[in-house]
Amino acid sequence: MVKKVESVVQSFKDNVVIVTGAGKGIGRATAIELAHRGAKVIAMARTSSDLEALNAQIASSSIDVDLSNANDARLAMKAATGADFLVNCAGTNVLQNILDMTDDAYETIMNVNLRAALICSQEFARDRVRLGGGGAIVNVSSIAGQRGFADHLVYAASKAGLDGATRVMAKELGAYGIRVNAVAPTITMTDLAAEAWSDPAKKDPMMVRHPLGRFAEVEDVAKTIIALLSGDVPAVTGSVIPIDCGFLGV
Repeated sequence: MVKKVESVVQSFKDNVVIVTGAGKGIGRATAIELAHRGAKVIAMARTSSDLEALNAQIASSSIDVDLSNANDARLAMKAATGADFLVNCAGTNVLQNILDMTDDAYETIMNVNLRAALICSQEFARDRVRLGGGGAIVNVSSIAGQRGFADHLVYAASKAGLDGATRVMAKELGAYGIRVNAVAPTITMTDLAAEAWSDPAKKDPMMVRHPLGRFAEVEDVAKTIIALLSGDVPAVTGSVIPIDCGFLGV
């Protein structure tokens, strides 16, 4: 007789979690999953209608902010003091190659994908140290930071930079009991991605490089983020965890 093993869902009751980029995609899925596990979510996004829809679903707190503006990012984080965890999920991309790269695209991508994550992490860490330490940060990176994809020049640079910053923050904040990790998803089936990768001519050559025979779902990424926030992995810090259906391993 096979004994049934009951899964234990990590509870975040009484924990406050800041999720940037919470209006759509991975950020939204992470906010919903955290709320289902009892967390009080402080959702940050730049589109007020997205925040309103999320708030109606999970009764989150929300801060409408364009994190590409450094001063606004700092003010938003200062308004969210007392949080236990931070998920840096805000991100953007402009598809350009090295020959066509523009200054505006560079600034747009770097300001959101890298600088905003560093500012949010800095303000969160300062607050945690003031409160006595502890807590965790998870940064949402990408396999593009580890493999070269055409037309992803600045995006790849921003994510590789985020991977490096994750390791530095883990080293510097470990003494305060603050763990810092990153996740690196493959193509993730947000609504926009599902449409973009629906063409077999585009999808099939990429799909064969995924041993599991599929791309990631937003819930795959959200649950991995939550595992890294949880006390179930107290010795994991400074890691960049692929959520890639085996892409980087083969």
